[in-house]
Amino acid sequence: MNSTINTSMNTFEWIMLITLSILWGGSFFFVGVLVDHLPPLTIVVLRVGIAAAVLHLVLMVQGDLIKSDARVWRAFLVMGFLNNVVPFTLIVWGQSHIASGLASILNATTPIFTVVVAHYMTSDERFSTARIVGVLAGFAGVAVMIGPDLLQNLGTNVWAQVAILGAALSYAFAGVYGRRFRTLGVKPMHTATGQVTASTLMLAPVALWVEMPWRLPMPGLEEWAALLGLAVLSSALAYILYFRILATAGATNVLLVTLLVPVSAIILGVTVLGESLDRDAMVGMGLIAIGLLVIDGRVLRLFQRAAKVD
Repeated sequence: MNSTINTSMNTFEWIMLITLSILWGGSFFFVGVLVDHLPPLTIVVLRVGIAAAVLHLVLMVQGDLIKSDARVWRAFLVMGFLNNVVPFTLIVWGQSHIASGLASILNATTPIFTVVVAHYMTSDERFSTARIVGVLAGFAGVAVMIGPDLLQNLGTNVWAQVAILGAALSYAFAGVYGRRFRTLGVKPMHTATGQVTASTLMLAPVALWVEMPWRLPMPGLEEWAALLGLAVLSSALAYILYFRILATAGATNVLLVTLLVPVSAIILGVTVLGESLDRDAMVGMGLIAIGLLVIDGRVLRLFQRAAKVD
């Protein structure tokens, strides 16, 4: 769990993080297509279940199946519980009571929680001024980008807001817990497969009992396309990238993706749907960019070296 990681991400890790943010940003579109046709837990179970099936099929074709190691599968169950079951359930319940924009702002506290959790639970992701300032700047950027008017609703539906914050905290613990897969010698592909498999096993009985999906009408082609996009792109491929970044760059860095997801969602809206980009969105993205540059640290070190030369 305390294996050394790169606190300053390299170029390839940044490319993976941006790609991950696009995949998860796209999930809002896919979910938007599905929510009017399927209940929430059924969507979640189909998302992780199809992702698990796809990843197992890929491993089967590669001849690289996951070993039947009880210790590793226990870790998969814990990871699935922290990274899928708890946050997905809390977010679904929370978003039924508060606006999605406010939920996005609260979810963007994930890196803040991760900085704190990682400081106390790891030896190489300690507090630093740059990291704290960068995360706070990024969080401010998300709040500005999504809209300050939403902050007026912070006093209402308190328990729903607590639920979203609880999901963010669960993501933080999942990020730190997930570092152990590297020390266990588990490949990112295997970790991604094991997590969504464990999540499916835990969530399927609940969805079957609560929502009885066999009584629902069969989804149409558009819904199936959205479901496959959500499962294959925004889950299977996304979690492979997530665990690759986590293994080499740590929990705090990989969960910076929660700051980038709103940016990706807005850019996708502008480029794909022809939506407009307003001033608040541009200012917010600028603050997020500044925060990420501060967290990365390389620009700051360049200025420090230039100052020494002068």
